[in-house]
Amino acid sequence: MASVQKHERSKYKRASTVSTVDSEIDWEDSQHEGVKEDSFIDFFRKSNGPPQTVLLCLLLALSLGSTIGVLPAVVTDRYARIRHGYNGDEDCSFYDVDDRPMECTNGSNDAQNASAVASFVSNMLTFTTSSLMGSISDERGRKGILLLGQFLSLLGPLCLVLLQLFDTMSPNWYYACSACTGFVNWIAIALSTLSDIVPPKWRAASFGLLLAGFSCGFAFSPILALTLSHLGVSILSFSMLGGGFFFTLFCLPETLTPEIAQRAARDRNSIIVHNEPTCGKVKRRMMRPLRELSILNRNQLFRLLATLSFFSGIVSSADQSLLIYYLEDRLRFNDKDVSLLFVILGSLGILVQGVFLRPLNELMGEKSLLIFAFSCQTIVNLVYGFATVKAAVFMAVGLGSFGGLAFPTISAMKSYNVEEHEQGRIQGALYSVSSLASAVGPVSLRFIYYQTKGSKFPGPGSMFVFAAFLELIASLIACALPKDQTDSRKKLHDNPTLSTDEPSAMSYGSFSDSSDENDV
Repeated sequence: MASVQKHERSKYKRASTVSTVDSEIDWEDSQHEGVKEDSFIDFFRKSNGPPQTVLLCLLLALSLGSTIGVLPAVVTDRYARIRHGYNGDEDCSFYDVDDRPMECTNGSNDAQNASAVASFVSNMLTFTTSSLMGSISDERGRKGILLLGQFLSLLGPLCLVLLQLFDTMSPNWYYACSACTGFVNWIAIALSTLSDIVPPKWRAASFGLLLAGFSCGFAFSPILALTLSHLGVSILSFSMLGGGFFFTLFCLPETLTPEIAQRAARDRNSIIVHNEPTCGKVKRRMMRPLRELSILNRNQLFRLLATLSFFSGIVSSADQSLLIYYLEDRLRFNDKDVSLLFVILGSLGILVQGVFLRPLNELMGEKSLLIFAFSCQTIVNLVYGFATVKAAVFMAVGLGSFGGLAFPTISAMKSYNVEEHEQGRIQGALYSVSSLASAVGPVSLRFIYYQTKGSKFPGPGSMFVFAAFLELIASLIACALPKDQTDSRKKLHDNPTLSTDEPSAMSYGSFSDSSDENDV
């Protein structure tokens, strides 16, 4: 009986290999016939789904960015009052650092600790569930998972509003809701939505536009807070996310076709054993998140890309978390300097992701572009580590915008190396790796900081020198990527190896390329 099952599964694999190539040809011909001569912007503008998705990301960035300055002030004051007995008439944010009461200092420490715990929990949830949610979206559609992710994102801003309306409410409610957003990373689903519509040759550019929407939101969101109170900004943030939720509900189309959904369901059902005992069903369902992540181990290309995602995630998350504190402490950055830093980040992020990414990708190809991005990040972190003047940091931040090309490029490479019914699964798995890196990145660099802060050279900047070393390793790994699988300028049907080394039908439950018996 076992030999018969194995024979049937081998037949299914051979059939799946043929259908993979045929489906790629059919998909490209049927979905994009008549638009091959259009420019990318024309195609993107006329398409139904991608423009709405970018708009949603813009709303999310505006909402989150507008409360960046509000959240620390609100939760610090609340912790100071309910935990440390502060009863002053002025808010804790009223005081300068040197004049701040000890209760406010303790409240600030509590807020930072709670934020770190919430971030860690959220990243661990994302690592566990992101690929699973992506796989579910491959079967049941993108829109429902997007709505669930946006609903969870609404809870944090709602708690921030309630904190300012009820004096006895604990900020722990906010951080608990913030951690829950890790259950569904709807950005990964948004990338899958773009992959459903956009041809492979334009996916890197479309992913770049998605990130450009984020950059635009974060660049202009501080303007929203200039004329509003803390409560007003919080209400505005919640309202924008609420508007995005209803926009998705009523205006965003379902981009997953029924045919692709059926193929995804057929692949998952292929691992189900007839008359499976209850304990087997429980075990299979509990192990499903790991089975979904096993796509990263499908072939050498995916293993290399997962490693690159991990290195990139460690450095980018550490830079985002620690850079401002480091600059304020070492180079005496003030509020004006920090504001200028964010303006440079946002403006150049829009320009690089939205304008330069597509021509650079067409000129260099994904592999060379990835090497270029990691090389830029290597130089940037070296400058952070050795900088003694503010001007050097501002120039490094400008160059770092090109380092941001790494993530959409990696996402695009993976998207056109899997079948269309695996887009959600691969993007979710990619975000799982990034979330794990985001959890360990700041901790690892802080460890380097504490071990070397007393040394004369490079001193506290050694954590960024270490980050540059990681980016250098990533650049070398990128050189090892196979050229024929990392260049979307070649048509998929001219090179069938652009699919995968293993057909997807039996990839569930397989942690190695050749293991057939581990499917169940």
